[in-house]
Amino acid sequence: MTTSRGARAIAAAALLLVAMTSCANDGQDPAANASPTPSSSTPTHTATPTPPSDTELASEAASATLRKYYDVRNQLRQNPGRPLSLLDQVAISTELAAQRNLFKKERKQGLRQVGATKVAELEVQSVNLDNSDPKAGKVPTVQIDLCFDVSEVDVVDADGKSVISPDRPDTGWIQFLVSNYQWDANPNAGWRVASSKDIERTPCEAS
Repeated sequence: MTTSRGARAIAAAALLLVAMTSCANDGQDPAANASPTPSSSTPTHTATPTPPSDTELASEAASATLRKYYDVRNQLRQNPGRPLSLLDQVAISTELAAQRNLFKKERKQGLRQVGATKVAELEVQSVNLDNSDPKAGKVPTVQIDLCFDVSEVDVVDADGKSVISPDRPDTGWIQFLVSNYQWDANPNAGWRVASSKDIERTPCEAS
Protein backbone atom coordinates (compact mmCIF):
# COMPACT_ATOMS: atom_id res chain seq x y z
CA MET A 1 0.00 0.00 0.00
CA THR A 2 2.87 2.35 0.86
CA THR A 3 4.63 1.51 -2.39
CA SER A 4 1.50 2.31 -4.42
CA ARG A 5 1.13 5.79 -2.90
CA GLY A 6 4.85 6.54 -3.54
CA ALA A 7 4.58 5.47 -7.15
CA ARG A 8 1.55 7.69 -7.69
CA ALA A 9 3.37 10.64 -6.09
CA ILE A 10 6.37 10.20 -8.37
CA ALA A 11 4.13 9.93 -11.43
CA ALA A 12 2.25 13.09 -10.46
CA ALA A 13 5.48 15.00 -9.95
CA ALA A 14 6.74 13.88 -13.36
CA LEU A 15 3.55 15.08 -15.09
CA LEU A 16 3.78 18.44 -13.31
CA LEU A 17 7.38 18.89 -14.47
CA VAL A 18 6.44 18.14 -18.09
CA ALA A 19 3.56 20.60 -17.94
CA MET A 20 5.75 23.38 -16.50
CA THR A 21 8.47 22.80 -19.10
CA SER A 22 5.89 22.97 -21.90
CA CYS A 23 4.52 26.27 -20.58
CA ALA A 24 8.00 27.75 -20.21
CA ASN A 25 8.83 27.09 -23.91
CA ASP A 26 5.44 28.13 -25.29
CA GLY A 27 6.47 31.05 -27.57
CA GLN A 28 8.81 32.60 -25.00
CA ASP A 29 12.19 31.70 -26.58
CA PRO A 30 12.94 33.95 -29.66
CA ALA A 31 15.96 31.89 -30.55
CA ALA A 32 13.93 28.73 -30.65
CA ASN A 33 11.13 30.21 -32.80
CA ALA A 34 13.09 32.60 -35.09
CA SER A 35 13.45 31.70 -38.76
CA PRO A 36 17.01 31.87 -40.19
CA THR A 37 17.71 35.07 -42.19
CA PRO A 38 18.87 34.25 -45.69
CA SER A 39 22.17 35.89 -46.65
CA SER A 40 22.74 37.43 -50.07
CA SER A 41 26.06 37.07 -51.85
CA THR A 42 24.94 38.87 -55.02
CA PRO A 43 27.71 41.39 -55.95
CA THR A 44 26.74 45.05 -56.52
CA HIS A 45 28.03 46.94 -59.56
CA THR A 46 28.56 50.73 -59.75
CA ALA A 47 28.10 52.21 -63.21
CA THR A 48 31.28 53.84 -64.53
CA PRO A 49 30.60 57.29 -66.08
CA THR A 50 31.47 57.63 -69.74
CA PRO A 51 34.55 59.86 -70.13
CA PRO A 52 34.05 63.00 -72.26
CA SER A 53 35.06 62.77 -75.91
CA ASP A 54 37.84 64.83 -77.50
CA THR A 55 35.16 66.95 -79.16
CA GLU A 56 33.48 67.69 -75.82
CA LEU A 57 36.80 68.52 -74.17
CA ALA A 58 37.73 70.85 -77.03
CA SER A 59 34.34 72.57 -76.85
CA GLU A 60 34.68 73.18 -73.10
CA ALA A 61 38.29 74.39 -73.34
CA ALA A 62 37.57 76.77 -76.23
CA SER A 63 34.52 78.20 -74.44
CA ALA A 64 36.58 78.80 -71.29
CA THR A 65 39.26 80.57 -73.37
CA LEU A 66 36.67 82.86 -74.95
CA ARG A 67 35.28 83.83 -71.55
CA LYS A 68 38.83 84.55 -70.37
CA TYR A 69 39.38 86.62 -73.52
CA TYR A 70 36.56 88.95 -72.43
CA ASP A 71 37.96 89.15 -68.92
CA VAL A 72 41.36 90.21 -70.29
CA ARG A 73 39.79 92.82 -72.59
CA ASN A 74 37.88 94.28 -69.65
CA GLN A 75 41.07 94.51 -67.61
CA LEU A 76 43.02 96.21 -70.39
CA ARG A 77 40.32 98.75 -71.18
CA GLN A 78 39.52 99.56 -67.56
CA ASN A 79 43.17 99.99 -66.66
CA PRO A 80 45.25 101.37 -69.54
CA GLY A 81 48.39 100.79 -67.49
CA ARG A 82 48.13 97.03 -67.77
CA PRO A 83 50.48 95.39 -70.33
CA LEU A 84 49.11 94.39 -73.73
CA SER A 85 51.13 91.18 -73.43
CA LEU A 86 48.13 89.80 -71.50
CA LEU A 87 46.49 89.36 -74.89
CA ASP A 88 49.01 86.63 -75.73
CA GLN A 89 47.26 84.39 -73.20
CA VAL A 90 43.93 84.51 -75.02
CA ALA A 91 44.44 85.55 -78.66
CA ILE A 92 46.53 84.63 -81.67
CA SER A 93 46.81 85.30 -85.40
CA THR A 94 44.64 88.07 -86.86
CA GLU A 95 42.65 88.51 -83.63
CA LEU A 96 45.77 89.22 -81.62
CA ALA A 97 46.98 91.81 -84.13
CA ALA A 98 43.56 93.50 -84.32
CA GLN A 99 43.19 93.75 -80.54
CA ARG A 100 46.70 95.12 -80.09
CA ASN A 101 46.03 97.84 -82.65
CA LEU A 102 42.68 98.70 -81.05
CA PHE A 103 44.10 99.10 -77.56
CA LYS A 104 47.08 101.10 -78.75
CA LYS A 105 44.73 103.48 -80.55
CA GLU A 106 42.39 103.85 -77.56
CA ARG A 107 45.28 104.46 -75.17
CA LYS A 108 46.77 107.08 -77.47
CA GLN A 109 43.41 108.87 -77.42
CA GLY A 110 43.25 108.67 -73.62
CA LEU A 111 40.14 106.48 -73.59
CA ARG A 112 39.16 104.26 -70.68
CA GLN A 113 36.34 101.80 -70.10
CA VAL A 114 33.98 102.08 -67.14
CA GLY A 115 32.07 98.92 -66.25
CA ALA A 116 32.53 95.45 -67.71
CA THR A 117 31.37 93.76 -70.88
CA LYS A 118 29.50 90.55 -70.00
CA VAL A 119 28.97 87.31 -71.89
CA ALA A 120 25.19 87.02 -72.18
CA GLU A 121 25.04 83.87 -74.34
CA LEU A 122 27.64 81.49 -75.74
CA GLU A 123 26.83 78.78 -78.29
CA VAL A 124 29.30 76.29 -79.77
CA GLN A 125 28.42 75.86 -83.45
CA SER A 126 31.03 73.37 -84.64
CA VAL A 127 34.21 71.55 -83.63
CA ASN A 128 36.92 70.54 -86.11
CA LEU A 129 39.91 68.66 -84.69
CA ASP A 130 41.87 68.48 -87.96
CA ASN A 131 45.54 69.07 -87.12
CA SER A 132 46.97 67.98 -90.45
CA ASP A 133 48.90 71.15 -91.34
CA PRO A 134 49.43 73.69 -88.51
CA LYS A 135 51.77 75.83 -90.65
CA ALA A 136 48.95 76.35 -93.13
CA GLY A 137 46.41 77.06 -90.42
CA LYS A 138 44.83 73.58 -90.41
CA VAL A 139 44.59 73.22 -86.65
CA PRO A 140 41.79 72.17 -84.28
CA THR A 141 39.21 74.95 -84.31
CA VAL A 142 35.92 75.57 -82.49
CA GLN A 143 33.37 77.98 -83.96
CA ILE A 144 31.43 79.85 -81.27
CA ASP A 145 28.65 82.42 -81.52
CA LEU A 146 28.67 84.81 -78.57
CA CYS A 147 26.26 87.53 -77.53
CA PHE A 148 27.90 90.28 -75.49
CA ASP A 149 26.19 92.67 -73.10
CA VAL A 150 27.50 96.26 -72.79
CA SER A 151 24.44 97.70 -71.04
CA GLU A 152 26.59 98.71 -68.05
CA VAL A 153 29.65 99.81 -70.05
CA ASP A 154 30.78 103.32 -70.89
CA VAL A 155 33.96 104.59 -72.53
CA VAL A 156 35.21 107.96 -71.37
CA ASP A 157 37.98 110.30 -72.50
CA ALA A 158 40.72 111.88 -70.38
CA ASP A 159 38.22 114.43 -69.07
CA GLY A 160 35.75 111.72 -68.02
CA LYS A 161 33.33 112.54 -70.85
CA SER A 162 31.51 109.66 -72.51
CA VAL A 163 32.32 108.96 -76.14
CA ILE A 164 29.60 106.32 -76.57
CA SER A 165 26.65 107.06 -78.85
CA PRO A 166 23.29 107.06 -77.04
CA ASP A 167 21.96 104.87 -79.87
CA ARG A 168 24.41 102.04 -79.17
CA PRO A 169 22.58 98.72 -78.69
CA ASP A 170 23.06 96.95 -75.36
CA THR A 171 23.81 93.56 -76.92
CA GLY A 172 25.27 92.13 -80.11
CA TRP A 173 26.45 88.88 -81.66
CA ILE A 174 30.00 87.98 -82.73
CA GLN A 175 31.20 84.76 -84.33
CA PHE A 176 34.58 83.57 -83.06
CA LEU A 177 37.04 80.96 -84.25
CA VAL A 178 38.99 79.61 -81.29
CA SER A 179 42.01 77.55 -82.42
CA ASN A 180 44.74 75.46 -80.88
CA TYR A 181 48.12 75.78 -82.60
CA GLN A 182 49.72 73.68 -79.84
CA TRP A 183 47.39 70.70 -80.09
CA ASP A 184 50.08 67.99 -80.02
CA ALA A 185 51.87 69.43 -76.98
CA ASN A 186 49.00 71.15 -75.19
CA PRO A 187 45.52 69.97 -76.26
CA ASN A 188 43.76 71.48 -73.23
CA ALA A 189 45.40 74.86 -72.56
CA GLY A 190 46.66 75.78 -76.02
CA TRP A 191 43.41 77.39 -77.21
CA ARG A 192 43.42 81.02 -78.39
CA VAL A 193 40.90 83.28 -80.14
CA ALA A 194 42.09 83.40 -83.76
CA SER A 195 39.47 85.57 -85.48
CA SER A 196 36.08 87.21 -85.05
CA LYS A 197 33.34 88.88 -87.07
CA ASP A 198 30.01 90.53 -86.34
CA ILE A 199 26.95 88.49 -87.32
CA GLU A 200 23.25 89.25 -87.65
CA ARG A 201 21.12 87.36 -85.17
CA THR A 202 18.08 88.06 -83.07
CA PRO A 203 19.25 90.26 -80.21
CA CYS A 204 19.74 88.43 -76.95
CA GLU A 205 18.59 89.73 -73.59
CA ALA A 206 21.00 91.73 -71.48
CA SER A 207 22.25 89.70 -68.55
